[in-house]
Amino acid sequence: MLQSLHVHNFALLEDAHADFTPGFNVFTGETGAGKSILIDAFGMVLGGRSSADYVRSGTDGLWVQAVFDVSGQQEIKALLAEHGLEPEEDLFLKRQISAAGKSRAYINGVQVPLAVLKAIGARLVDIHGQHENQALLKPDAPLHLTDAFGGSKLAQALQEYKQLYSEYTAAVKHLSNLEQENEQQDLLLDRYAWEIKEISDAALKPGEEDGLEAEARLLQNSERIMKAVDSSYQQLDEEDAILSRLARVRDQLQYAARYDSRLAPLAECADSAWISLDDCRTELSEYMAGSEFNGERAAQVQQRLDIIYRLQKKYGGSTQSALEYLQQTQEKLEQLQQIAKLLEQAQKAVAEAVVRLGRAAAVLTQLREASAKALAQRITQHIRDLAMPNGVLQIKCGQLDKFMPLGRDELKFIFSANMGEPLNDLEKVASGGELSRIALAVKTVLMNSGDVATMVFDEIDTGVGGVTAQKMAEKIAAISGVGQVLCITHLPQIAAFADNHIHIEKQSTDGRTVTQLTTLDYNGRLQELVRMTAGATASRAAFESATELLQGAEQIKSSLKQLQEK
Repeated sequence: MLQSLHVHNFALLEDAHADFTPGFNVFTGETGAGKSILIDAFGMVLGGRSSADYVRSGTDGLWVQAVFDVSGQQEIKALLAEHGLEPEEDLFLKRQISAAGKSRAYINGVQVPLAVLKAIGARLVDIHGQHENQALLKPDAPLHLTDAFGGSKLAQALQEYKQLYSEYTAAVKHLSNLEQENEQQDLLLDRYAWEIKEISDAALKPGEEDGLEAEARLLQNSERIMKAVDSSYQQLDEEDAILSRLARVRDQLQYAARYDSRLAPLAECADSAWISLDDCRTELSEYMAGSEFNGERAAQVQQRLDIIYRLQKKYGGSTQSALEYLQQTQEKLEQLQQIAKLLEQAQKAVAEAVVRLGRAAAVLTQLREASAKALAQRITQHIRDLAMPNGVLQIKCGQLDKFMPLGRDELKFIFSANMGEPLNDLEKVASGGELSRIALAVKTVLMNSGDVATMVFDEIDTGVGGVTAQKMAEKIAAISGVGQVLCITHLPQIAAFADNHIHIEKQSTDGRTVTQLTTLDYNGRLQELVRMTAGATASRAAFESATELLQGAEQIKSSLKQLQEK
């Protein structure tokens, strides 16, 4: 529910603020006072069209903020969470437009893409103006309205159909894939067989390349290794090399230790070092005797690595992925080899899905035809209250030659406004005023089926007066009993039903024109109704007439409330 609207530097609205209540909120004022400008501003903060032309002259930019109470709207909170926004009880929407035309959108102080603001706004408010009636002319409108009117039984049938349609499309897709494979069977069989042979012949093993790479490094550096080993051996084995000199040190220490026992540990240390180096010399000799560069083995290792690298690159980037590809391809080959059997099974699955879907579609059609007939009758009753006493609206039901996501039904509005005139497509015969009244009739019938908490009627009463105006007022009042309504009106009969009456007027101050919003008390409402009925002639009769309008509206609202409570 809309709690407040604050508009700053939007055309004539220099700084306008209005608070709203549940139920019926009405805007009235002289023609040109800025009522439609206010609705334009409201539409913009909901993600609608923006333009730098709206920016008040002499200012840097405009902004509009709307505050909503969404405490009971779980779908809105879920949508906010879906877009990474913190769901709170109060929802702040804001839109800024600079004088250069740059637009920014905010939700709860967080800047968001305009598409997100628009998606949230569409779930909060339904703005019904003289141009929004065109929604009735959209091809899918009769179907969606019929489903909305059909209640839980139709909704359940539609849900069951959607589930079966999903199964049907999956079965059709599977069959199509098999048919494509069958058309290319010979080519695929050759390809799969070659790939299986290529990977299988390679006998790949996970991690094999690690050992081969280490061996390749060894083989590639074997000459340098042998030179280092030979040099080390010579340093130990030559006549006056380290080992010979160490032997002399050992012998001398052993001789000295015979006379000084303190040198015994040093003699043992020298002996131990000589033994270790002598062992090292022996092992180096054995290493040189048993090692030589094997060019053939190096070529074999490199060839094996080339095979592994090529298959890894071709089949997924690793040995494991190549082995997984092998398994998958073997399964595909097996599947292709029994393609005829699989095709037969898939064709049978599609046929069975068609039968189940056909039954569900038939149930859906039956329920829709009943819902469409009842909906059209209810709409016709209401349009006859709205200055179309001979108006008839029907919903023509037809069948498509294929299954669609929402069924096989093709629904269309047909309409006649005058007695004796044939029914024809709504878009061909309905005038703008007739569309407006039909739309109001639709909203009246479906007022308990909508999921939008706030509805705006922008001068829906254009060209209407007398008894029709009274009936229109009663219908809008009925809608406001189940949701919040904002309405711009020129008719006192409609204004009299307001729960919250906001007067809009244009004033000139310091050479500038501004639009002011004032929430009226009872006396203010009375005076405004007198202006709307009698203009500048504020006679006693006019006041009495206005008083009767207010009293009569209160009585009707009370009756409507009692009916809705039942």
